[in-house]
This record gives sequence, structure tokens and C-alpha cells, in this order.
Amino acid sequence: QVQLVESGGGLVQPGGSLRLSCAASGFTFSSYVMSWYRQAPGERELVARITSAGGSTNYADSVKGRFTISRDNAKNTLYLQMNSLKPEDTDVYYCNAKYGPMNDYDYWGQGTQVTVSS
Repeated sequence: QVQLVESGGGLVQPGGSLRLSCAASGFTFSSYVMSWYRQAPGERELVARITSAGGSTNYADSVKGRFTISRDNAKNTLYLQMNSLKPEDTDVYYCNAKYGPMNDYDYWGQGTQVTVSS
């Protein structure tokens, strides 16, 4: 059974930091492109993506220089280090796993709430 379980969300003041984790099971984690999304109004917005071996990453312009995506394939875990958080980063953050030429395999976690407020 495929599972993606996010953790690490919470309430933080502007300028603060959080580290999200996504524990994966039920599939070959090291073969999948992993991403973090957040629930923008109307659609899910890609926040950051990392290739299967971790050699390449890309970020939304709004988080470049503040967020860092990483993975530990030995632990089947994806991370998102979020620094210099802003109120506009407030959202539900989702972990996503994709594999295949047409993203034939596409899995989502349940989401974790991040709230940035003073």
C-alpha cells in the first residue's frame, strides 16, 4: 500500500523556519521524482521538485533562495527546509511522487498545514 505521510507543519512567526518531512512507503522511493506542492486558490502550485537521485532541483520563483528540497533515499524520506517564512507562505503543503514517461504513477500525501503569522 502506497503511503506518503507529511509532518513538520505548524505555526511560525514571519522570518522563522520550518522543516517538513514526507515519509514514503509501498513503492520504490529512489526511482520517483519527488515534489512539494501547496494549495493555491484554484489549483495546487508546485513549490519544489527533486529528481530521483537528488542530482537536480527546481523551485517556484516565490521560494527560491528561501526553501531547500532534499531527499534521503536510504530513509525513503523527502524534506523541505523553509527559511525566512512569509505570511504568504501560509498554506497546506503536499508531498507528491511521480514515475513514468506519462507520470503513470502519481501519488499524493494528505497534506500538512503551515501557518506564518505573528
